Amino acid sequence: MRVALVNANRIRPPIAPIGLDYIAEALSAAGHSVEVLDLCWEAETETAVGRFFSGKEFGLVGISIRNTDDCSFSTRESFLPVHAGITKSVREHSGAPVALGGVGFSIMPEKILERCGADIGVWGDGEFALVDLATRMEEKRNWQDVPNLVLYSGGKWVRNPASFPPLSSLPTMSRAWVDNPRYFREGGQAGFETKRGCPCLCVYCADPVAKGKKARLRPPAAVACELERLLALGIDNVHTCDSEFNVPESHAIEVCDEIARRGLGGRLRWYAYCSPGHFSRELAKRIRRAGCVGINFGVDSGDEGMLRRLGRDFGPEEILRAARLCREAGITVMFDLLLGSPGETRESIVRTIELVRKAGADRAGIAVGVRVYPGTEVAGIVASGNRKDGLTGGEDLSQPVFFLEPEVAPCIFSLLDDLTRGDARFLFFDPTRPQSNYNYNANQVLVDAIAKGARGAYWDILRSA
Repeated sequence: MRVALVNANRIRPPIAPIGLDYIAEALSAAGHSVEVLDLCWEAETETAVGRFFSGKEFGLVGISIRNTDDCSFSTRESFLPVHAGITKSVREHSGAPVALGGVGFSIMPEKILERCGADIGVWGDGEFALVDLATRMEEKRNWQDVPNLVLYSGGKWVRNPASFPPLSSLPTMSRAWVDNPRYFREGGQAGFETKRGCPCLCVYCADPVAKGKKARLRPPAAVACELERLLALGIDNVHTCDSEFNVPESHAIEVCDEIARRGLGGRLRWYAYCSPGHFSRELAKRIRRAGCVGINFGVDSGDEGMLRRLGRDFGPEEILRAARLCREAGITVMFDLLLGSPGETRESIVRTIELVRKAGADRAGIAVGVRVYPGTEVAGIVASGNRKDGLTGGEDLSQPVFFLEPEVAPCIFSLLDDLTRGDARFLFFDPTRPQSNYNYNANQVLVDAIAKGARGAYWDILRSA
């Protein structure tokens, strides 16, 4: 079958659509003909869609939705109106069934299908479901029971049961389906996956909702082959797309050892998201040997009580230890903080900032307010605990709705300004200080730095921008 894949993500700096790249590879490996329309590079989406579909007949169109909004409390920009416009334009120019998918889509499939007006959706792994769907459609077989499919039935949107085939069954990823070299030139990095899903119990996180609650592992050899392909394309700065690279730690070590065994550690500069609670001295040594130069730890808070409320399985001592092990191994350290969730106090914020300084983190990014995603525990806490007093943005969770603890809401920005004044390591949104902007969407400082040759994780680029 002839399948069109459309990338609807248009944020700047540009982020290569790794999910769409993977799905195109899987469709091609299954014998389908694939063409990609990457709207990231187009000035006018309507014109680009019309030009792409003109004179072509497709059996299926897939549209990838990576983000539903900019995830920023201060700006709260929804991308769904743009996605709805793209979907409408595709339907006007093609008679093929239109399927939505992607990580952002998979968090709230029914809401997005309702807003965008597509025919069907795929929640979770698209490499398997979309291939199955295209094959059945081509063979004129029943496709309504394809696993992970979301379709309209009986007057409502219905999700089929989920299926999670082993990631070892994925084809070798060539990374040739989108212009990854251009994304590297203008975006400064490329992403790669070593696993999907997350067993952690963080109350706010949508990753288990979109990708499953169990870590599903890619073979280390497949990961290393993909990195070799990226190097062959001239891309030598990469970042993991995993929820937590070191969960489980044993798999992280196997991946690092395979990268080092192939001699890639000296040719790559890469970054990882990690949990401070599963970080050993052995992993620090192996990950550095494999070429990792920076780790972004999802710390969230430095207060013991807040860490428990957030569902984290580590405490302040584990945070301090992880930072110390990274310093010993020569790895740059970033702390991601999430302030303002239910139960936050002035005192817990002060303790968090003090811990960052004590740990000696090279960077600390502060997200103020918790994005409330459907299906997460915090959504239940807000609804059942009568905490709607802390909501900003209404109660429709397909919109950028945030919770900010009322006790600290009136003072949190001024408090953070006082606590971090003069310390350039801290990033948080302040319109008067664009160089400290922790919202990577439409970040002109980042765009300019990358244009001048900066490469790497965005937090690391901002250290010297």
